[in-house]
Amino acid sequence: MQKMMQQMMELSKTNENHKLLSSMDGNWDYIVKFSPGPGAPEQVSKGVATRKSMMGGRYCTMEVSGNMQMPDENGKPKNVQFKGMALEGYDNVKKKFVSSWIDNMGTGIMNSEGTYDPATKSFTYTGEIEAIPGMKQKVREVVKLTDKDHMNLEWYEDRGGQEAKTMEINYTKKK
Repeated sequence: MQKMMQQMMELSKTNENHKLLSSMDGNWDYIVKFSPGPGAPEQVSKGVATRKSMMGGRYCTMEVSGNMQMPDENGKPKNVQFKGMALEGYDNVKKKFVSSWIDNMGTGIMNSEGTYDPATKSFTYTGEIEAIPGMKQKVREVVKLTDKDHMNLEWYEDRGGQEAKTMEINYTKKK
């Protein structure tokens, strides 16, 4: 029992992976480009994001908000306020980065796991979403830390066995 408790205490410590996530703390402006589907025009919107470390640097939250164009009941575009929230961390047991995402466009929680490549300064997360019952879709997210003031997110969806990039977000840290 004592050995197990020692192992649990060791696994609860933060490390370089947690520091890496904390290095992205701060307030960010973003521009998102979204492709709703083949043949549909690309949509561009702006917003803000706030990243904060919590629980002694073990986790980070990110809250985002912005406006985007969505079709109304008649198919005409209207401005809609978008809000979302991520919880990220590094799981010392799994030896993987972990993330959960929620937003005001659905009621599900997307969970993903990933790795970090120091050579490209990129996180790669994979997960699955189910926006409509029975329609599970694999997704891949690549977050590149361009420099201390810029990061880029690319979102890929499996569309019938073909991966398609459907979203790109460029973040700039506020001074």
